Parts: sequence; C-alpha cells; structure tokens
Amino acid sequence: MKQKTFQMGLLVGRFQAFHTGHEMMVNTALGICERVGIFVGSSQESGTAKNPFTFETRVKLLRAAFGNGVEIYPLPDIGVGNNGRWGDYVLQNAKMRFGRVPDLLISGKEERRVDWFDGAHGVSVAELYIPKTIDISATQMRQFLIDGNEAAWRKYTGKKLWDSFSELRAAVLASKDNQQTASL
Repeated sequence: MKQKTFQMGLLVGRFQAFHTGHEMMVNTALGICERVGIFVGSSQESGTAKNPFTFETRVKLLRAAFGNGVEIYPLPDIGVGNNGRWGDYVLQNAKMRFGRVPDLLISGKEERRVDWFDGAHGVSVAELYIPKTIDISATQMRQFLIDGNEAAWRKYTGKKLWDSFSELRAAVLASKDNQQTASL
C-alpha cells in the first residue's frame, strides 16, 4: 500500500447540519492522510437554532458516513473566538486525543482560520483549504429541515444519511426558536 502524504489530518467543524461539502473535505483528508481526526466543535451545545444537534447525534452521522475510518472527539468552545488562542487550544487537544500534533488542517476557505497557528512555536501545520464547489451551508440545510423539504435536503446529503431526515428535522424544529447560544 502506498504511503499517504500526511501522517495526521485534522478537521474542526460544528457539523450543524452535516452536508456534502463536509463529506468532500473528509474524503479529501482520507485520501491524503494516514489518520484523520475530527473535532466536533461547540460540542457542549445543542438545542439552539444555531446548534440544534447534540454531540452524540453529530458523531452518529459522521460514523454513518465514514465508519471507523475517522477518529472523532468533542471540542467544546472556550469563548475566545477564532484566533491564535483557539489554535493553541486545538493543538493542545490534538496532542491529548491523538497523541500528536496534526501535519495538516483541512477546512473550507474561511478568513477566520488563517491565524489559528501563528503563535504556535516549534509547530508546523500545513493547511489545506478546500474550495467551495458545492453551494450549500449548514444554515441552508437546517432551513430545508425546518421547511420539511426532504428533496432539497437529500440533494446535499449522502445517501447513507437519508434515513436520519425525520430525526434531524424533529431536533431542528424543537430548537428553531431558541436564539440563545454560547457558541461563537
């Protein structure tokens, strides 16, 4: 078997709701990394309009999509936003959970991630930004669930997850009016 380019790839996401853009990023990581770790961000929060799904529900979806091919851990918010302190927190958690710092951070191209690791001394983490070729967002996915638009939701959801529509819709409907959030 051919050795992959990176030993450890890491993705950080809320996955509120998981969609084909997320799936593409994880599949890219699986193709180039020996190990792929996923931190489920805002893991402490659920039941809100922005974060309707529990950590356990998000893990269930990731496992349905990727089986045991990925390592999944919670990453609660620490209230600092997306900056160097957050990057240090991500690296500290990676060392604790995966036994090492990742070689590669895989994410969608978002300005708020560009300085995550600027203050990390003696650490080199390559960053791979996946261009947004699928025009969808988790916010749009939650709206499809609220509207009961299963056809639109399925268009941006892998077939392995199609049976979860009713469960996810119920969670979003129960949470849609709760605007309180501790998630940044």
